[in-house]
Amino acid sequence: MSDAENLVEEWTTLPDIAEATGVGISKVRRWVEDRAILGYKHGTPAVFRVPVLFVDADGPVPALKGTLILLEDAGFDAEEAIAWLFTPDDTLPGRPIDLLRAGNKGEVRRRAQALAF
Repeated sequence: MSDAENLVEEWTTLPDIAEATGVGISKVRRWVEDRAILGYKHGTPAVFRVPVLFVDADGPVPALKGTLILLEDAGFDAEEAIAWLFTPDDTLPGRPIDLLRAGNKGEVRRRAQALAF
């Protein structure tokens, strides 16, 4: 089991996201393509799954997309980026995903940007 799988409490699938947000599955797939949400295939059977905390009733958490792009630019793959977002950081304090969900993206993005150097 990967770090991401150990750190994320709850996962969801693209069809479940479509149902929960009331949008079509093609729009949810576009969110993945646009890096507004992130996931990867895992589990038994291997299914593309996304952390539940990446979406709310309206769709992707607004502050997430820019952070995911920064992490990708820093060379993180999907599993590594998810693990970083869900790893507690005493200097923040808390987990980056919780700060993003609360709208506090500045410090999280500064740290994500620093990872590229």
